[in-house]
Amino acid sequence: MPVNRREFLQLLALASAGGMPLAGRAEAAYDLPRFGNVHLLHFTDCHAQLLPTYFREPDTNLGAGASAGRPPHLTGEALLRHFRIRPGSADAYAFTHLDFANAARNYGKVGGFAHLATLIKRLKAERPGALLLDGGDNWQGSATALWTRGEDMMEASRLLGVDLMTGHWDFTLGAERVLAYAKQHGNFIAQNVITADFEDPVFPAYAIREMNGVPVAIIGQAYPYTPIANPRYFVPDWSFGIREARMQKVVDEVRAKGAQAVVLLSHNGMDIDLKLAGRVRGIDAILGGHTHDGVPAPTIVANSSGKTLVTNAGSNGKFLAVLDLDVRNRKVEGFRYKLLPVFSNLLPADREMEELIARVRKPYKDKLEEPLAVSEALLYRRGNFNGSFDQLILDALLEVQGAQIAFSPGFRWGTTLLPGQTITREQLMDQTAITYPMTTLTEMSGATIKAILEDVCDNLFNPDPYLQQGGDMVRVGGMRYACKPGAKIGHRISDMWLNDRPIDADKTYKVAGWAPVAEAARNAGNKPIWDVVETWLKAQGGRVKTAPLNTPTLVGVQG
Repeated sequence: MPVNRREFLQLLALASAGGMPLAGRAEAAYDLPRFGNVHLLHFTDCHAQLLPTYFREPDTNLGAGASAGRPPHLTGEALLRHFRIRPGSADAYAFTHLDFANAARNYGKVGGFAHLATLIKRLKAERPGALLLDGGDNWQGSATALWTRGEDMMEASRLLGVDLMTGHWDFTLGAERVLAYAKQHGNFIAQNVITADFEDPVFPAYAIREMNGVPVAIIGQAYPYTPIANPRYFVPDWSFGIREARMQKVVDEVRAKGAQAVVLLSHNGMDIDLKLAGRVRGIDAILGGHTHDGVPAPTIVANSSGKTLVTNAGSNGKFLAVLDLDVRNRKVEGFRYKLLPVFSNLLPADREMEELIARVRKPYKDKLEEPLAVSEALLYRRGNFNGSFDQLILDALLEVQGAQIAFSPGFRWGTTLLPGQTITREQLMDQTAITYPMTTLTEMSGATIKAILEDVCDNLFNPDPYLQQGGDMVRVGGMRYACKPGAKIGHRISDMWLNDRPIDADKTYKVAGWAPVAEAARNAGNKPIWDVVETWLKAQGGRVKTAPLNTPTLVGVQG
């Protein structure tokens, strides 16, 4: 049930009873005056994180072609300068990796559905008719989401009050599971998902809601490369894609039905959304996800019919975006946008959501909390080429699988642990909880290894955003190499070495990996990645000293 502003302040006052001046700090942080008559609240890529957590933003996020050096490809000091954020501030902690461990100890954890619920209730109370939009990647990323097949997140999202959603990793629960949810709740939209045989729509393309007398259309855009980036066998009868012509037809249709504001709820990734915004007419704003970019302000893109706002709202429940539109004379006359960090120590937990979270976690509590080792280093995932938790996974693959070289996918989800924190089974699952977790050990030629690296690198650095798939570079263990992001495919990877010898194109090597997308790997009898990593962690004698990050030599990259 929504709370009004007075009730919210009373909650804050109670929460500050321990001595911290919480109420005043929270009131200043979340005092966001209402603007206009159309109000949209947006979160995306929460990756099933029901509890507050730490999440370190990337230190490297290179843009390809014209995207280089522009949002969302700004990190650290460059991001602070561009968006005029004060170094050392709470926002600097939220939006960058700078001095992360110290900042995290100072400002605390972020996110958590109980704290997010409190913020949403306040904003909805201040904004009559506001819609809550979920950009996808809701049902995957935690142990409980995996073990309940997303039911914990579905329950939490219903209580949170999600009005409309689209998807990506959610599809890895399988077509039957997603269809059952969509049929029951009627809030899953995706104009670009069609049947592979007759091209019939699988889900509604859009929803039109009237808000304060204004008809508003929300169009859904699921992740376009789901059957490529994830196993096709989960959605064997569906086709995805960007589908510009189909999108234009849908925009024209909702305009013809009277929509005075049109918003795209997208899981494309921000670079794709920026290109799409310049080519499809009639979209007022794109609320984007997938690439986990926490971008403090929209990019305004001109097209043949006007301008489109393009946003991206981060990940892991860390942010809540607020878009207020002033719609008059049947068009958007102005806007206000704010990407609010969800600081869990500034927002009291919503009691009803807190009780739900405790209930869904109770059957797994002992298993989740089992300690595996203590990390002496900061463990994180994000970065174009590596992350310290990725390095830990690679080290485990090399040793336990008896491999010479190891590959680990460049997933952008996965929470952060501070130095001295205990790695529990839950935190290991935060990095590995997928429905196709099998490990592999394969004999590969040097030529094949190079071809794999070239292919994945092109997904990241192809200058055409429509040919990017939005992940980070595959993480590599045991082997050194050089990468030239600005080169053409086939010419980006070079100088490949194993120990003190160059990789021989004609020689074979033992390569370990995990998360194979081929259906043949489903029943191959291989261990899931979490068992491999747990075995390695327990063999470390209780404390983990992460090996130096295996960073490629970057060629043609400034800074």
